[in-house]
Order: sequence, then C-alpha cells, then structure tokens
Amino acid sequence: MKIAMIGTGYVGLVSGVCFSDFGHEVVCVDKNPHKIELLTQGEIPIYEPGLDQLLARNVAASRLSFTQDLHAAVTGADAVFIAVGTPTRRGDGHADLTYVMQAAEEIAAALSHYTVIVTKSTVPVGTNAAVEEVIRKVRPDAEFDVASNPEFLREGAAIDDFMRPDRVVVGTRSERARNVMGEIYRPLFLREFPILYTDLETAELIKYAANAFLATKITFINEIALLCERVGANIKEVSRGMGLDGRIGNKFLHAGPGYGGSCFPKDTKALARMGQDHSVPINIVETVIQVNDEVKRRMIDKIVDLCGGSVNGKTIAILGVTFKPNTDDMRDAPSLTIVPALVGAGAKLRVVDPQGRNEGVALLPGVQWVDDAYKAANKADCVVILTEWNEFRGLDLARLARRMTVPRLADLRNIYAEGDALKAGFTAYTSVGR
Repeated sequence: MKIAMIGTGYVGLVSGVCFSDFGHEVVCVDKNPHKIELLTQGEIPIYEPGLDQLLARNVAASRLSFTQDLHAAVTGADAVFIAVGTPTRRGDGHADLTYVMQAAEEIAAALSHYTVIVTKSTVPVGTNAAVEEVIRKVRPDAEFDVASNPEFLREGAAIDDFMRPDRVVVGTRSERARNVMGEIYRPLFLREFPILYTDLETAELIKYAANAFLATKITFINEIALLCERVGANIKEVSRGMGLDGRIGNKFLHAGPGYGGSCFPKDTKALARMGQDHSVPINIVETVIQVNDEVKRRMIDKIVDLCGGSVNGKTIAILGVTFKPNTDDMRDAPSLTIVPALVGAGAKLRVVDPQGRNEGVALLPGVQWVDDAYKAANKADCVVILTEWNEFRGLDLARLARRMTVPRLADLRNIYAEGDALKAGFTAYTSVGR
C-alpha cells in the first residue's frame, strides 16, 4: 500500500516508520523544513529507543521517505493519515483542531483517485465527520472515505506498542475503507492481534475513555498515598494488594508526583469539555484533573518540609525532569510545576536528565544543568528524584550522601527504602505514601 503520513511529530513519525517496516511505501510530510532535513539525513528530532535504526533500515530499503510537498505525497496514495497536533485550546479546554482542518483542506486539493483519509490524531467525537464535510466542500467530485484510527503508543515503548498492540481500533462507515485499513494492518491480523472495527464516533471516544481511565488510576492511587501517610500504611504494599486482583491489574498504580505528558493532561481536559458541551458532566474526570494539580503542589510542600520549612538559599539536586523515563518529552511534566516553585522560593537548583536538557533549558530557566547525579549532589542540601530513569535506580546512596552538605533525599518515585537511605548516611528521607 502507498501511504502518506501528514505530520512528523511523535505519533506521525513512529507510525510512518512502523508502517514502512510492515512493507508499505510511506511518505512522511511536514511543513517544517528543518525537521524534514534532519529526517532525510537519518537524524531523529525526538527521542524514542530504537526508532533511529528502524528508520535507517526502511529508508535504505526505499520504503520510507520525507518531504514538505503534501500534494505530491497525497497524489497516488491509497491512504492518507492525519497525524498533526491537537493541543488544548487556550481558555476553554477543548482540543484545538486547527491543524487537522488545515490538513484536510490541503489533502482535498491533492486527491487524484479513491483514497481513505485516516485521522490518527486524538480528536473529539464528531471530528471525522467534520473532516469529511471539509473535504466534500473543497472537492465535491473526490472519491474518498474517512476513517478514525486512534493511536495507543506509550512514549519510550512506542515501537513495541505499534508492532505488538493490545488492539487496533478502526472506525469507519464504509466497507471499502474497512478493506483498505485491513490491508494496511494485515501483518498484525496475520499474527492474531485484535483489530476492532467500529463506527467513527465510537472509535473517537475509545481513545479519550482509555486515557481518562488510566489517568484516573494514577490519580486514585495518589489520593490513597496521602491517606497512607496519615494512617501509617505503605502505598507500595497497598498497590500490590490491589494489583493482584485480576479485575484491577497492577499497571498505573504507582504513587508519585502526578501524571503529565502529551496525552493524559490534554485528553482528560478535552473529555471533560465534551461532557459539559453535551450536558453530561463527567465528574470523575473533572475531579481527576483537579486532584492531579493538587498532587504536584503537594510534592513542593514535601520538599520544603524536608528542608526544614524553607528552601531559600539551599542547593537542591533535581534528578529527572521529563514526564517519564525513556523520552525527552517535557509536556505537562510535574517538573514544570515543581522546579519553578522551588526557584521562586529562593532555592539554587542543579538538574540532571539523560534526555530532558534540550527542551528543559527553555522551559526551566534559572537552573544549572549538570551531567550526573553525583555532580549535582556536590555540597547540596537535598536531592529530589522526580523521574525514575534507570540510572537513578541504582545510585550509590552512600557516595551521594557523602558529597552533600546536608544529606536529605526526597524520593518522589519510591525507588529506595527509607532504611537503606538512612543506613547510607542520609539524615532525612521522604517518599510518597509511605
């Protein structure tokens, strides 16, 4: 199949590269000339483990290419995927569909034969129908169908998620479009991964419902963590006891500084707005959004309390600022709330992150960036673990404590045991829900 992928952000690039690895001929389109230049040279503008090797292999096999010319990419394509950004719109919480509709108009002008227009971006219910209207208005003569194919990629594990998915969701009203999508995903069907065919509206809502539910699990366990601290229980054991129940499962039950990233914050807000617009307030999701913001602020209080009630003039080492490990994504990361608050309170911050520096320099002004945890801890008054990168899971705690002026550890990802930290020489330790 010939595929055009509009947008080379996280979803578009990963999807395009993986489709080419299925054997399809894929052209990835982006208006940013710098991104296209980088990709043409084999350089990846995002950090995703294994993506660079996969890209190089398929470019070498002549199955994958990159261009700014949307018209040329769409002409002759069997399917055109829209994978542009849908950020939260300022002021009202709605998903901003500006880029989606612009892409639809440009695609319409380039259609030359029957084509399936597939929305890969996360969009509110009714968007695919609106895309169809836009294309019909621009090109009433065009032969096409619209399909919804939401993505379920975890940053840091996106290739595995694409190649071995829990499910593939395809929404369409057309049997012809369903056959095209079936051919595109044929390699997964042959390996018996489930493909769920629905109508457009159901496919659109599945994505939001799934992300909101996962965000709810995270927020629920963070609420229980606070109760654990008040009553003397251990959140790690509570989580394990819950997770062993097959009806609940153990994923997304790890207490910490709250969720962030490119999906959960904007998708929960968009779903809440959809509910309000249709007079069906989704009170659980609205509460999840509120509580997640409170959790981040609670982490600031933990650090200040650990430092004796004030961080003014104190040197603090921050380990990890991306919203999760194995990504360079800083979008809505807890660090964007916690770090500025500490700087504003007079703390001197040193920051370490294996991939977060490129974005973090602009997003976190007033901090010093260093290369490793031990340098960051030198003569520091506190070390804070914000992101559970592997290199922070096996620290020599005694070495870390010896380098500090006042050895305090705020373990906001519950990586270490308090007894181990105190034995290593830390004089004060705090974690979440223990």
